[in-house]
Amino acid sequence: MIDAASQRRPDRVEHRDIIVNEVPGFRPLTLDLVVPVAAPRPVPVLVWIHGGAWLFGSPKHPADWLMEADPFTAAIRAGFAVASAQYRLSGEAPFPAQLDDVKAAVRWLRRHSDTVGVDRERIGVWGESAGGHLASMVALTGDDQDDSGVQAAVSWYGPSNLLTMQSQAHPSGTIDHDAADSPESLLIGAPLTDNPEAGRAASPVTYVTDQAPPMLLVHGDQDLVVPVGQSEELAAALTAVGAEVELSVVRGADHCFGGVPLEPLIRDTLAFFIRVLAPETGVLPHH
Repeated sequence: MIDAASQRRPDRVEHRDIIVNEVPGFRPLTLDLVVPVAAPRPVPVLVWIHGGAWLFGSPKHPADWLMEADPFTAAIRAGFAVASAQYRLSGEAPFPAQLDDVKAAVRWLRRHSDTVGVDRERIGVWGESAGGHLASMVALTGDDQDDSGVQAAVSWYGPSNLLTMQSQAHPSGTIDHDAADSPESLLIGAPLTDNPEAGRAASPVTYVTDQAPPMLLVHGDQDLVVPVGQSEELAAALTAVGAEVELSVVRGADHCFGGVPLEPLIRDTLAFFIRVLAPETGVLPHH
């Protein structure tokens, strides 16, 4: 049984408010899961991690700019289940709380896969901005021994090294990443410049090994919030150890891919997940 509200629609079954982690003194953390009804069981599942500088956002209310293209329906039509993970924001708890919470969602999916019809061995993580950072962190630190391992990851313009954010910043950028009130400092709960070890511990590049699952990094070359150098740095580190990584630099795109159409980037992302997690699917459906 799933302790959640479930609803069946023509193309999907929706499970809402699945409790995946109960932290003492905090609200229960939940997961929403949507499973396509047409795909053969068990289906691969993509864990979506929202952005918002670790300060804002909710899986319950995806951003308007994202839903104009609706990547979640596209993923369901391509045969994937989609799980939207909730995590504590930096004003609620410092890192690694956010990583712990997303891993709790992955663990729930792996441990209850038979109940909901998903494949515990075909889990991908996909996030944008702060969510891209967490997707990379899960991919690089997940462990099959505790059921937090994943098989693929996509980071859309996610931070990869908190200690190099400022040095790589776009000339027109307005964020001082090293400031005591920057999103990065607030994430670790202390000024970044005074706590480089904490910044390093919260950076995906720290955990790069040749055991990393296949990763796709997509980043706009005009990103004024998270420098494109972040994805370039992570891609270089993964390539150096022989891990499988693809880097896609989107010309003319700002943060949130402002300035370019989103649909082709969604299709490229799903094509990557199909190749890694579901090659038998073959091609993306045409809408």
